[in-house]
Amino acid sequence: MSQHKSLRGSSTITVKRNVLKRFERVDLMKKRGQWKEGTRVLNLPKTKPEA
Repeated sequence: MSQHKSLRGSSTITVKRNVLKRFERVDLMKKRGQWKEGTRVLNLPKTKPEA
Protein backbone atom coordinates (compact mmCIF):
# COMPACT_ATOMS: atom_id res chain seq x y z
CA MET A 1 0.00 0.00 0.00
CA SER A 2 1.38 3.43 -0.88
CA GLN A 3 1.57 6.40 1.45
CA HIS A 4 -0.38 9.61 0.84
CA LYS A 5 1.71 12.62 -0.32
CA SER A 6 0.84 14.71 2.74
CA LEU A 7 2.18 12.07 5.14
CA ARG A 8 5.68 11.88 3.68
CA GLY A 9 8.62 13.41 5.54
CA SER A 10 9.74 16.94 4.86
CA SER A 11 13.06 15.70 3.49
CA THR A 12 11.36 14.40 0.35
CA ILE A 13 9.62 17.71 -0.35
CA THR A 14 11.89 19.83 -2.54
CA VAL A 15 9.84 22.58 -4.10
CA LYS A 16 11.53 25.59 -5.65
CA ARG A 17 10.53 28.61 -3.60
CA ASN A 18 10.13 32.00 -5.27
CA VAL A 19 10.10 33.95 -2.00
CA LEU A 20 13.31 34.27 -0.01
CA LYS A 21 13.74 34.93 3.68
CA ARG A 22 15.54 38.14 4.66
CA PHE A 23 18.83 36.40 5.56
CA GLU A 24 18.75 34.51 2.24
CA ARG A 25 18.29 37.79 0.35
CA VAL A 26 21.24 39.36 2.19
CA ASP A 27 23.44 36.31 1.43
CA LEU A 28 22.44 36.43 -2.24
CA MET A 29 23.18 40.16 -2.46
CA LYS A 30 26.61 39.56 -0.86
CA LYS A 31 27.38 36.91 -3.51
CA ARG A 32 26.35 39.30 -6.29
CA GLY A 33 28.33 42.20 -4.78
CA GLN A 34 25.25 44.35 -4.22
CA TRP A 35 25.55 44.46 -0.42
CA LYS A 36 27.45 47.21 1.38
CA GLU A 37 28.48 46.77 5.01
CA GLY A 38 26.45 48.93 7.34
CA THR A 39 23.34 48.79 5.14
CA ARG A 40 20.09 48.27 7.01
CA VAL A 41 18.26 45.00 6.44
CA LEU A 42 14.89 46.73 6.20
CA ASN A 43 13.42 47.75 2.82
CA LEU A 44 15.72 45.47 0.81
CA PRO A 45 15.29 45.51 -2.97
CA LYS A 46 13.49 42.59 -4.57
CA THR A 47 15.78 39.74 -5.57
CA LYS A 48 15.16 36.70 -7.72
CA PRO A 49 16.49 33.39 -6.41
CA GLU A 50 19.28 31.69 -8.34
CA ALA A 51 18.01 29.27 -10.93
